[in-house]
Amino acid sequence: MKKDLVIGMDCSTTACKAIAWSPGGEIVAQGRYPIPMNRPHLGWHEQPAETWWDAACQALKAVIQEIDPARLAGMAMTVQRETFVPVDEKGQPLRPGIVWMDERARALLLELSQAPGGEMVHLISGKPLSGNLSLSKIAWLKQFEPGIFSRARYYQDVHAYLVTALTGEFKTSWGCADPMGLFDMRQGAWSQELLQGIGIDRSQMPAAYAPASFLGEVTPEAASATGLPAGLPVFAGIGDGQAGALGVGLAPSGQTTINLGTAAVSATGSKDYLTDPAFRTTYSGIPGYYLLETVLLGGTYTVTWFIERFGQSILFEDLRQAKPEDAWEHHAAQVSPGSQGLMLVPYWNSAMSPYWNASASGMVVGWRGIHGPAHFYRAILEGIAYELKFQLEGVERVLHNTYPGLAPSPAARKPGYLLFGGGANSRLWRQILADVFGRPFYLSPVIEATSLGAGILAAQGAGWFVDVPTAMQSMTHASQETVEPDQATQAIYSRLYEEVYRNLYPAFQASLDRLTELSEDH
Repeated sequence: MKKDLVIGMDCSTTACKAIAWSPGGEIVAQGRYPIPMNRPHLGWHEQPAETWWDAACQALKAVIQEIDPARLAGMAMTVQRETFVPVDEKGQPLRPGIVWMDERARALLLELSQAPGGEMVHLISGKPLSGNLSLSKIAWLKQFEPGIFSRARYYQDVHAYLVTALTGEFKTSWGCADPMGLFDMRQGAWSQELLQGIGIDRSQMPAAYAPASFLGEVTPEAASATGLPAGLPVFAGIGDGQAGALGVGLAPSGQTTINLGTAAVSATGSKDYLTDPAFRTTYSGIPGYYLLETVLLGGTYTVTWFIERFGQSILFEDLRQAKPEDAWEHHAAQVSPGSQGLMLVPYWNSAMSPYWNASASGMVVGWRGIHGPAHFYRAILEGIAYELKFQLEGVERVLHNTYPGLAPSPAARKPGYLLFGGGANSRLWRQILADVFGRPFYLSPVIEATSLGAGILAAQGAGWFVDVPTAMQSMTHASQETVEPDQATQAIYSRLYEEVYRNLYPAFQASLDRLTELSEDH
């Protein structure tokens, strides 16, 4: 039988999705299973590593029920980044995995910035020192859970954990290793210098390979648990942010995507390894290229937070049968641009680029008696749009200074942004983004871009295409909807952004940092 399918598995923060893809990038079958989140203390986010494997098994079984597994040529994974788990010599987890959004290591960042040195971390790993990095949380284990630290034989990112479960091989991908903040991106290897700085050794980290590299075959035990055929090739995947850029067809250099996911992440292709506080640098799924990423940890997370904490109890009567997001969008659309003076700074999970301040917190300012829940909801959408514009201005500044006269990639058609992710389903939010940026947004038609990114790497590993760019071109589809800015609304947002938003956080930063310190004291 012709092997005309590959599986791209996306083990994200909230669920594991497995999808069978055709050579043309069409979804043939899919399965999904949720992954719970535990919050045992303020600012902590944990997941038992076993739930990653359980969710993967259930999602894969659902796919296999819909296809003939003999058609599969291979699989690759994309996973949530920075999340990791310490395991013993038998590969058994010693504690729950610590998730990327976990904030427990905040107090250690000042000490870590001095040894091994924050500038060194940034230069070697491409990541400014921040609380989301695995580096800081392993240092936290050393100080606060020394028993776990001393027993930890290996540290596994989510990709390594699942590859081990599938193949028995202790391996991972460059694109999943580099977000941990311990990987030398110029050398393509774990940095002994950074590892020694937190007291661990290179032998405790999985062997790392370039995306699309062969890692191993599905074992009989894993085949029994997942329904996959024993012997199925498993190829190196990449982190979910990079996979999404690959899945929407991001040009290798000069083009930018915005992923409105749990975290709002922009990615700009670069042919050179660049570092600057305006962004973090990761491997692209295309060999020899990099992504310059900005990250807002409170993306759709903040929207979900609003609905969970406030929205369900005060849904509008006329829309009780609608999805909560649709109900709130309907009423927020009736609020004028600028939310009648209500403005939000969306640092619900601290601030990454360009401030890299783990003590940062969000703000809502301008409250008056005229404001209601719909104003608050619209202010969230607008605040995230303002922040994305602020972050990307920093990336564009660095690129302009590095490459004077840089022209947009021909693939970008005219200066604009490729938009995807769950938040991109909001018509209101798409228009707000275009109006705030004053540039067009091209909506990707790919619904499961991260899974497709993994599928592209699996297809390349399986030998379907001559290289990753060809695989990407064959399996992705051009954007079909363009959102153009409205000139009148753009003028309103431009003044609000330039005259108010850009100055808000710097004006209150010292007070917000102190507020965080006092809150932790209690």
